[in-house]
Amino acid sequence: MGNTERPRRIVQSAQQGPRIQPGLGAQRGAAPANPAPAALRRELYTPRSRKLLDAVGRLDAGLDEQACRSLAEWVREQYTTAYGSVPLGFVARCYLGPPYVDHQLNLFHVIVRHFAPAEPMPEPFSAARMLARSGGYAYVEVYDDGLILPVLDDGTVVRP
Repeated sequence: MGNTERPRRIVQSAQQGPRIQPGLGAQRGAAPANPAPAALRRELYTPRSRKLLDAVGRLDAGLDEQACRSLAEWVREQYTTAYGSVPLGFVARCYLGPPYVDHQLNLFHVIVRHFAPAEPMPEPFSAARMLARSGGYAYVEVYDDGLILPVLDDGTVVRP
């Protein structure tokens, strides 16, 4: 871990044991995010479906450009209808092997970019990097208002 990276706690779903609330929302020097309506925020914390988890995982599976675009469009549609908000993208652990450790998935331009440990990740995705590297989450959702939501392998969304 570099000097700017802080370790994060890994939480468990309710079936696995008690929940630990990580301090993801308050980051040093970060301005408070604009609060959204309570109903919209509640929808964001509902569990993700298995189909959605699989689709996000396939975005990094080396699909051709057209297949990747159509899959990203389906993911955007699912987030809009089921959760009321579409993340800017996702950060997840990369399984390609050295030199890559994590990758960024951007739903709007369908960019999949892999990062080596020393490479800086662009904002606002860098805030989710250590969570993704922990290996405790399927992926981490990054929203334009600064909200970062880790998603467990069973689809449970971890509250900040």
